[in-house]
Amino acid sequence: MNEITYPVVEEEIYVPDTSVIVEGVVSKLVEEDAIKGKIIIHRAVISELENQANQGKAVGFAGLEEVKRLRELAHKGKIKLEIAGERPKPVDIRMAWTGAIDAMIRELAWELDAILITGDRVQAEVAKALGIKVLYVKPKKEHKVKLEAFFDTETMSIHLKEGVPPLAKKGKPGSWRITVLKKEPLTREEIEEIAKEIIEAAKLRGNGFIEVDRAGSTIVQLGLYRIIIARPPLSDGWEITAVRPLVKLRLEDYNLPKKLLRRLEERAEGILIAGAPGMGKTTFAQALAEYYSRKGKIVKTIESPRDMHLPDLVTQYSKTHASSGELHDILLLSRPDYTFFDEMRNDEDFKLYTDLRLAGIGMVGVVHATSPIDAIQRFIGRVELGMIPSILDTVIFIENGEVKKVYEVSISVKLPTGLREADLARPVVEVRDYLTGELEYEMYKFGEATVVIPVRRVLARGFERRIVREIERLIPNASIEIQGSTVTVIVPRNQARILVKKARRLRRLEEKLGITIRVRVE
Repeated sequence: MNEITYPVVEEEIYVPDTSVIVEGVVSKLVEEDAIKGKIIIHRAVISELENQANQGKAVGFAGLEEVKRLRELAHKGKIKLEIAGERPKPVDIRMAWTGAIDAMIRELAWELDAILITGDRVQAEVAKALGIKVLYVKPKKEHKVKLEAFFDTETMSIHLKEGVPPLAKKGKPGSWRITVLKKEPLTREEIEEIAKEIIEAAKLRGNGFIEVDRAGSTIVQLGLYRIIIARPPLSDGWEITAVRPLVKLRLEDYNLPKKLLRRLEERAEGILIAGAPGMGKTTFAQALAEYYSRKGKIVKTIESPRDMHLPDLVTQYSKTHASSGELHDILLLSRPDYTFFDEMRNDEDFKLYTDLRLAGIGMVGVVHATSPIDAIQRFIGRVELGMIPSILDTVIFIENGEVKKVYEVSISVKLPTGLREADLARPVVEVRDYLTGELEYEMYKFGEATVVIPVRRVLARGFERRIVREIERLIPNASIEIQGSTVTVIVPRNQARILVKKARRLRRLEEKLGITIRVRVE
């Protein structure tokens, strides 16, 4: 009887790289029976994850969790798991961004005639070019996380911390309430699990980004959600804060005055959008950026994190992943019509805004400020006072999701309001209410000091009586109305001819008193 020889079926060998380990992809493929056989993890992957975890980075912890999951699956008999390869040198780990670790993993896959599992397209193409078998795992567009279950249509933000019941802020900017979502406090394990899901989703989703990953904190943009993860030693416990815009508004929804719309379309090129935290500054900036894009303007943004939701035509740059010099070069060479700078905070941000504006690029900056004049004052000391009107021309103050104030910034040489000596005339930065034309603030140098004067208060100190006396001396029968620094002179129609003779003297009076005189004939 002839002996029957059966072919030897060799088990398949897989070598995953760091990208799929961090994303938690390999364990899912095993659970779905998409891969069977032996998985060999290079020691370089473990070392890279250890290095990231030692730095307190969330991706390092997520990757180590994935390795633990694979070991559990091996204990259940789903796969065989081995650790192989030489431990990398410290220089290899430091130079991981150049592809040093990826090269070591490819070498192992080639030696073992194994299938390389990667979610990195460049790694996949290089491996194919070298004749290595590749299983390329494309990022999934959607990856649901538990965090999203905490949100409903009214929720602005959720606040999760270990040992504390989950809280939600519900309502709208300027009118909200804190709601306890469930009475039971969250455990550290629950918070860590949610954080791990967020990191994995940010890696897998096309609209997910890990913007900042530091020891103790991670900032993630996941679709509509801006997520801040804090952990010891930075915080006294694990904490997750997630913010989501309730509505996406168009500029038309703000019902802006036609005069302001004309300015935004035709003249405004150095714009500041100011307001307190949570008042809707970024929502308005997003609406304005989309409006300019619809008008055929080339629009780009600088954000950290990138949480504006704009058409694909608008390129959004991350301040975290590029230096100010790199962003300056990119924007200066590409010459957009408008660049939106979200959340300007430090000297570097204000310098970049200033440099680009002086180069002729339309700039829209978003700053935290409790009043519109505070937003302008943030430039004082960072640039020469006389340059401020060349950098800023329009300040829009947002409160409770609405445009509450619009300032126009200009410069003139005059005697500052409240001073009397003619030789004290100097360059004065004027800040006017754009809609009424009323002068509200003056900024000027007095010696070495920069003075910011609220004009309305100066005029209130007995100055109005002087204005009335001076005008009555020129035009005896006129009626006089004073609103802030704007004086309206109402002349009877039968005395209108007198205005021709008195016009020059009225202009001199304006310069002398630092006011605006308007004449109306009735």
